[in-house]
Amino acid sequence: MRKTMLLAVLAATPVMAQKTPATGRDLLQTMRDAYGNHWFKTLTFVQTTTNTDSTGKEIKSTWYESLRYTDAHGTQLRIDVGDPKEGNGILYTVDSLWAFRGGQQRAVRPSGNLLLPLVEGIYVEPVERSLKELGPTGIDFSKPVVNGTWHGRPVWITGATAAGDTTSPQIWVDVQNKAVVRAMFSPVPGATPVMDMHFEKVVLAGGGMLATRCEFYVAGKLEQAEDYNDWKTDVALSPGLFEAATFSTAPHWAGKN
Repeated sequence: MRKTMLLAVLAATPVMAQKTPATGRDLLQTMRDAYGNHWFKTLTFVQTTTNTDSTGKEIKSTWYESLRYTDAHGTQLRIDVGDPKEGNGILYTVDSLWAFRGGQQRAVRPSGNLLLPLVEGIYVEPVERSLKELGPTGIDFSKPVVNGTWHGRPVWITGATAAGDTTSPQIWVDVQNKAVVRAMFSPVPGATPVMDMHFEKVVLAGGGMLATRCEFYVAGKLEQAEDYNDWKTDVALSPGLFEAATFSTAPHWAGKN
């Protein structure tokens, strides 16, 4: 009930009454403060992934995703590509990944998923930790926040030099619900090219917000689209789901074990 009341108050606050944060760091603090300790700490959903090949043909697959935040480990994401019983997937942190095939670990790389702070970390951890995690994006959080619009709604933009700048690494945040709706950087540290990432169909999810469709563009071309279904927040998840040693044996919410 407290979560619902908090978000109702947040949604009812007039946009014009909300002061633009001075810098990107201030924006992160505003986002953190908006939800207090109400943002979800675990999340599961079934994802329909649509890729487009060189001929323009769409290829769809089903992924099962599990996310959690702990102070000790930060934000962790598990992706099961296809039926979890097949043991194909990836474990992500912000700075590392572990890849599995047929239940066996195939690779470990010091290259994580920089989108994790945008889904979870910003809302639950100290701002200084978020700034460190987002460092590899190249976003300059010391720059003044720029005002803009996205789908007709006011947004705050951090990282851009001015309105209309779409080449600098940046994040767009909906003024009213304080959720990320667009980002432009490479989601994999050091990789190219830069992606233009759209976070669409944002809905209330537990004590936070969730974009239930994500679109990833490169040079204006849609490379991948993700649609999320059956999402659940603050569910009990086995810690073993997020450990490489127990990737193939931990009880899975999708009914693997």
